[in-house]
Amino acid sequence: MRAWLALIRHEIRVLLREGGAVGTVLGFYAIVITMMPIALGPDLKLLSRIAPGIIWIAFLLAALLSLSRLYERDLEDGSLDLLVMGTMPLEAVTFAKSLAHWVTTCLPLAAMTPVMGLFLNIDYGALPLLIVTLVIGTIAVSFFGAVAAALTLRTRIGGVLIALIVLPFYVPTLIYGITAIAALMLTPADAISPLLMLTAISLISLVVGPVAAAAVLRYQVR
Repeated sequence: MRAWLALIRHEIRVLLREGGAVGTVLGFYAIVITMMPIALGPDLKLLSRIAPGIIWIAFLLAALLSLSRLYERDLEDGSLDLLVMGTMPLEAVTFAKSLAHWVTTCLPLAAMTPVMGLFLNIDYGALPLLIVTLVIGTIAVSFFGAVAAALTLRTRIGGVLIALIVLPFYVPTLIYGITAIAALMLTPADAISPLLMLTAISLISLVVGPVAAAAVLRYQVR
């Protein structure tokens, strides 16, 4: 457990040290959302109606930008071979890396959302629940994305392939995430069902994602 916690801390420090990657993710998210009111015009009702879809799509696209580097650094310096052959289960390693990605990418994006939501005319009272929805739902973004990052590890166009691979896994998260946010903005009681489904998808990703990513990495380093 100590080694696993140390690995998580190490991964978080490394990802934060690459400040350009985190800045690119946050900048992309901000640009997409701030450009929408300019492109759609000053219709506040329209912005409020489509705000859930804009937030989730911008969130998913921004998170994809940093997934391609999840294992590339370890492959380049040879540490991936040591992780695969080490005493720590590879599933625990992939879980730690996915968790580090979620902490350094998805949580900062969720923290930015209250400010970005003001550009889309989202009710201020709905923002705390909106953040909770994003925090829960984006667990699947990192853990399913880690599988795609492992599958495209040795390809030259990994970023494009990652987007294609994770799209089927992200669609349920996108649907229930948009539904939950839309319900929170109108009738919060109706948000319970999509929020529970979103939680279930994230819990499934916590189990399936590390196991699948570990199996792919074992094949990659053979």
